[in-house]
Amino acid sequence: MTFRLALIGFGGVNQGLVSLLKAKQGKLGDLDIRITALADLRLGVVSNPQGLDLDALLATADSGFATDALRSDPATRISKHIDLAATLELVTADYVDVVVEATFTDPHTGEPALSHCRAALSHGKHVITTNKGPIALAQQSLTALAAANGAAIKYEGAVMSGTPVLRQIGTTLRGCEINGFAGILNGTSNFVLERLAQGHDFDAAVREAQQLGYAEADPSADLGGGDVQLKVVILANTLWQAGLTRADVPCRGITGLTSSDIQAAQAAGRSWRLVGSATRQPDGSVSASVEPRELPAGHPLAAIGGVTNAITFDTDVLGGVTISGPGAGRVETAFAVLSDLIELAEQTRGQEVQA
Repeated sequence: MTFRLALIGFGGVNQGLVSLLKAKQGKLGDLDIRITALADLRLGVVSNPQGLDLDALLATADSGFATDALRSDPATRISKHIDLAATLELVTADYVDVVVEATFTDPHTGEPALSHCRAALSHGKHVITTNKGPIALAQQSLTALAAANGAAIKYEGAVMSGTPVLRQIGTTLRGCEINGFAGILNGTSNFVLERLAQGHDFDAAVREAQQLGYAEADPSADLGGGDVQLKVVILANTLWQAGLTRADVPCRGITGLTSSDIQAAQAAGRSWRLVGSATRQPDGSVSASVEPRELPAGHPLAAIGGVTNAITFDTDVLGGVTISGPGAGRVETAFAVLSDLIELAEQTRGQEVQA
């Protein structure tokens, strides 16, 4: 089976995907993944219906698309001009089967990722995205659009990077009723809290997180809880079709915690964590929140340190089930895209057999 990919955005995630595909060549069975198009605001647009050379693509991250390796194939088209119209044309091209959307996106509007997703799905292209914005804002409508056009939309990497939390819901936890969850879903805030517990100053801890690549230049979405809020919306709507929006999830970040709060918790053998949670009530309604919580030592989330993410599901059969793993990283998030591609291939084969 062959999937022809259009990569939208060529930052860390899609660069990581190219590296991962190169490392996995010949190891994915009959799944042949080719990158036939790439669009990036910084670099421009490049395409080749037969597939772009992976080594040549990796070389473009620094030097741009005007490299000898890319230009050596006469079938390759390169343009420095890029705008929304050019990108929308690319995602609907007949030499694209799957659009991998990993652009920088406004969390309030979901754009430009939302427009990319809608255009691709409207033309029957599968979409894989690591963007939280479009899924948190328009999950239901995007899913319906995909179904109406015989396509699929997948977003495993939007919640816990490469750690497979959404896939667990749909596979290994089938048969359980999940009545709630609580999770550490942001590595930056968790890293800062750990440093504060070690006696570091708040601003110094944030600067260190930025230097290590854990925090953005503007870390407000991480420290203020906005990033976790989007993930809670995605999880609740995936689990229960709850129809939650950001406005339904009260949000309080870690910036209000003081050194005395941290020290008092330590003295009591407890630890502060930024927790995103949701609970389904007996009447079917869902309540959710994002807030710092002081957790006892025996709590499954209390020992989660650094940029690791973790989530505990409250199930009717197994009780609490906790999943933890990397919550950040270019290759880790790229793995989520690869796992979505593998699942998509399995589902496509199943549909072909039924047909």
